[in-house]
Amino acid sequence: MQLILITGLSGSGKSVALAVLEDAGFYCVDNLPVAMIGELVASLRAAGHERVALTVDARTGDAVAGLPGAVERLRAGGADARVLFLEAKSDTLIKRFSETRRRHPLSSGGLTLPECIARERGMVEGISGIAHRIDTSDLAPNTLRNWVRDFAVLPAAGLTLLFESFGFKHGIPLDADFVFDVRCLPNPHYDPVLRPLTGCDAAVAEFIRATPDAMRMLEDIHRFIKDWLPAFERDNRSYLTVAIGCTGGRHRSVFFVETLAGRFRERTRTLARHRELDA
Repeated sequence: MQLILITGLSGSGKSVALAVLEDAGFYCVDNLPVAMIGELVASLRAAGHERVALTVDARTGDAVAGLPGAVERLRAGGADARVLFLEAKSDTLIKRFSETRRRHPLSSGGLTLPECIARERGMVEGISGIAHRIDTSDLAPNTLRNWVRDFAVLPAAGLTLLFESFGFKHGIPLDADFVFDVRCLPNPHYDPVLRPLTGCDAAVAEFIRATPDAMRMLEDIHRFIKDWLPAFERDNRSYLTVAIGCTGGRHRSVFFVETLAGRFRERTRTLARHRELDA
């Protein structure tokens, strides 16, 4: 059975992710208590369901902290259990709740919205370490849908290495395990011919490859990830996200991500994302 558990912060896009999986043929259940996961999965497996998606979050109370243990038991029982953790910046969440005029699930205790968000972060903090994290702060809904589809078709087991480009002027992604800054390198943006292009275009790639410092930094990052990747694999990590940022997230960081992802694909499961291009 392929089982995807969606968790994270309220307002971060969990309902969007669940709808994507439902459209892809998953049997979906929203807001399931942690204590019921094992029983439900056993029942659905007996009924012949092979693809199941569940949302488990702070609406279930402090019991959500038991999710890592439940995931371990599911995997021990033979399920391909994966956890997708969605998060966003607090100001983004406040704006989303204000626009939709919905109440935060933890607001019944007389807390303000910022206090509810802070409390929820504390409740789910221990889950993010076992999950594939996506920061939805600057993502359009269609981009999130595409990233969730990519996540759903990943091969089972093993570590997945994700390279993500971004623009510092739009903020550092919350889902990054490592962040590398390439803003010190010559910027193709100031070349009128290269400005409308991206790091995926040959002309921009040629410009960056002709810069010795850029290639030196590229080799340094490659060597760092190559040397330390085995340590994360030994630690039984399922996901490792390496974010590379330039000013706008369209040229230098995109080239670095595409080049590094290409180098690592022969060694491990690798994804490449471009936050500013995919938005």
